[in-house]
Amino acid sequence: MADIIQLLPESIANQIAAGEVIQRPASVVKELLENALDAGAENIQLILKESGKALIQVIDDGKGMTEIDARMSFERHATSKIQKAEDLFYINTMGFRGEALASIASIAHVDLKTRTKDSEIGTQIKIHGSKLINQSPCAQSKGTSLSVKNLFYNVPARRKFLKSDPVELRHILEEFKRVAIIHPNIGFKVFNDDNELFLLKPTNLRQRIVNVFGKKINEKLIPVQEEANNMSIQGFVGNMDAAKKARSEQFFYVNQRFIKSPYLNHAIKQAYGELMPKELHAFYVLNLDIDPELIDINIHPTKHEIKFQEERLIYNFINVAVKHALGKYKITPMIDFDNTLLSNRSTEVNRHFESNTPSKSEVDAWSKMYQNLETSKAPESQSEMFLGSQLNNQVDDGIESNDYSAIQINHNYIIHPIKSGFVLIDQKNAHERILYERFIEQLENQTASSQKLLFPLNFKYPPEKHLLILELRDKLNTLGFDIEDFGHQSIIVHGIPTGLEEASIENIIDGFLMAYQQNLDFKLGINENLARSLAQNSAINRNQNLSKTEINSLIDQLFACKTPYISPSGKKCIVTFDSTDLQKLFES
Repeated sequence: MADIIQLLPESIANQIAAGEVIQRPASVVKELLENALDAGAENIQLILKESGKALIQVIDDGKGMTEIDARMSFERHATSKIQKAEDLFYINTMGFRGEALASIASIAHVDLKTRTKDSEIGTQIKIHGSKLINQSPCAQSKGTSLSVKNLFYNVPARRKFLKSDPVELRHILEEFKRVAIIHPNIGFKVFNDDNELFLLKPTNLRQRIVNVFGKKINEKLIPVQEEANNMSIQGFVGNMDAAKKARSEQFFYVNQRFIKSPYLNHAIKQAYGELMPKELHAFYVLNLDIDPELIDINIHPTKHEIKFQEERLIYNFINVAVKHALGKYKITPMIDFDNTLLSNRSTEVNRHFESNTPSKSEVDAWSKMYQNLETSKAPESQSEMFLGSQLNNQVDDGIESNDYSAIQINHNYIIHPIKSGFVLIDQKNAHERILYERFIEQLENQTASSQKLLFPLNFKYPPEKHLLILELRDKLNTLGFDIEDFGHQSIIVHGIPTGLEEASIENIIDGFLMAYQQNLDFKLGINENLARSLAQNSAINRNQNLSKTEINSLIDQLFACKTPYISPSGKKCIVTFDSTDLQKLFES
């Protein structure tokens, strides 16, 4: 039998290694930024073309490399950070595995220019797909400029799976923010297709967070500072106003290295206790300084995961530190009712009557609602079931519809009698369903009406959000907005959809952008995505009192929807109670 095992060519081995380290343009950005930091740079530029697909260039003013070091940097397992195996347990630098540049050079066209402060002339190296094209002297300022062009040009299967430019840019900016936030003493510039996205000057941590996330975050920040044996933690957590439904604004670092740790995230979540609803996630930027001997960061190719010797001790330390900070600033609970309603009907109904003493007006309303109601057979169809919802002087078996008057409870739910009992409506979920179907129709038929603003509104956004608004501007204008790009990450709103309040527009747009970004990776049609996100952020708030007219209008519009039972996000709008269920509750 012939021998079949053979050594892989170096170029293929590098491509396999690249598959572990480089998944998308953002992976390249992470590695190059970390190299610039390790080089002692004080200023770093990130230049992109086509969201990194055509070009990723990082320019730094660090210490640079000699001619020999420049060539060696592209060899696999070549690193200046490790001399012996024991060094793996004393690592304080970012890049150390010696795989990044070799992996990148195997799947792209790479052009490196570098010079040390002691050299009068720099070195230029060009490598295409692991093949050295040229090495020569060049003019270069102190530091390093590394350009990565045509990523995955020789691995078409990998390039085919890259997402759209906005999605890839979002991933790049996520990696950039992870680096820029924790190094506020370093200046950063970011450009994409010649558009300036970030210009961050050296500052302190609090100001860097404000510069990245906007000035509104400043008043929501709570400082955290604790020390213990062999470790300390410092940074900021957000108050309840900074909490979001996504984890995109959670940054945990160990010795200034960003890591992902559900275990430590749980420690922070638990520190908030009942203050934080389950569906919301706290904002935080926290750095744990710890003896490198007590951790192992060499357990994953991307170095986003870490292993601790004393996990429970660190968990408790972080938990207590955040609790202490929250207690010091007297954070108060926030009540949120946006949960799936009535998983067990009898339990929820009992809980309501046990925990709420009705007022005289509520007692009178309940008495009136059940007055003259007759026991009747179950409805044969949905239209028959909701006949009583058309509150327009309709008559049913000699009983006027106002005898079936709907009432609001807890400023969140609406009780509406029907022939067989009553329905309980979640007013926010119902309003989302109404708006969603309206927005879908407007997008498909371009029938939205707009109201012009007497004084146009001007809003400034972080770069990725500003680009997303520009991408979706035509769709938003179809819904009744009139948005103009004002440059410098700003927009002007000249008009808004009829029915929306001018004072709520900024919050509506902010919420919509966040919800839309979370869905960019899903194969949801843009109209459905847009309509759902906007409906969720335009609907009435929790704990909002409604007039009788508003209650009746909401009921009429909900039952006119194609899908009245479920909100666009999959939550219940309606729960039905029939007379038999009610009778059983009082017999038990």
